[in-house]
Amino acid sequence: MTASFAMRFFYIYIVVQLLKILIQAGLWLFCNKIHLKNKQLFKTKGPLLIIANHPNSFLDALIIGSYYQRRVYFLARGDAFKKPIHRFILESLNMIPVYRLREGKALLHLNDYAFNKSIDLLSKGYAVLIFIEGTCINSHELQPFKKGTARILEGIQKLNVQPKIHIVGIAFNQLMGIGKTINLIVSEMTNIPLIQNSSDRVLFNKIVFEQLKGNILVPTTPTKFNTNYLFYKIHLPFYNLIKNFVAKKTKNTVFYDSVLFSMLLFTYPLFLISLFLVLKLFNIPTTIIIVILVALPIIGKRSQE
Repeated sequence: MTASFAMRFFYIYIVVQLLKILIQAGLWLFCNKIHLKNKQLFKTKGPLLIIANHPNSFLDALIIGSYYQRRVYFLARGDAFKKPIHRFILESLNMIPVYRLREGKALLHLNDYAFNKSIDLLSKGYAVLIFIEGTCINSHELQPFKKGTARILEGIQKLNVQPKIHIVGIAFNQLMGIGKTINLIVSEMTNIPLIQNSSDRVLFNKIVFEQLKGNILVPTTPTKFNTNYLFYKIHLPFYNLIKNFVAKKTKNTVFYDSVLFSMLLFTYPLFLISLFLVLKLFNIPTTIIIVILVALPIIGKRSQE
């Protein structure tokens, strides 16, 4: 039984590592341009607390985490961790469950785990990403901050650890669909206050609010596609099929972009396999088909430019 569990763990670990690579490639295709400011900060080492706004659900964490040249842990909705296998995979992707009041008062005590886990990670020199608003709405207007981030900083300061703090503003020219332009602005927080009481937490949130507000610069570049590209036309039926399905499933929620990205990420390989089989029917040499399929996403992306 133990050997079987170890083998299963190994296979899941390999899948998770491949998934990370797939996510990075998916973001490259899903987004047109991601403009970075102060990109040298993405190389920061040592204990690091990353504080960001949260306009576009799970996609925010994927984009921000993909640019830091290190492992980044981040707090995510606790209801996604219910099943053991889901919990294992999500934690393998560096997610820490955090619960909200709407998910039931009985679960709120589990947030102590999220705060303690974050403090422990920071004390060991890791990076932790927190969406300080504690909620996501499809808007670049900042929502009232929760106290969790200040609590984590207070806890790590009690251990005499002084993490660096990055304030990250992420903004989209559109919050729904592919081909988006994104501004990702990161700055370092200086003169970090010592947090010892509720007044200090309020002051900390006020400082973060002002700095974060200045880092949110919404792109004005409209999303455009060159519809004359043959590769655009080849992709269009597949994309419309997925887009319409996701729109129906996520109606009146903030999860459209996150689910759309995930669906495209996992179904696009099936789309390429289908094209491979179709081309084989015309007796096209396998080598040429492979070249076409490799070129397809690369040239297809050019239709966004």
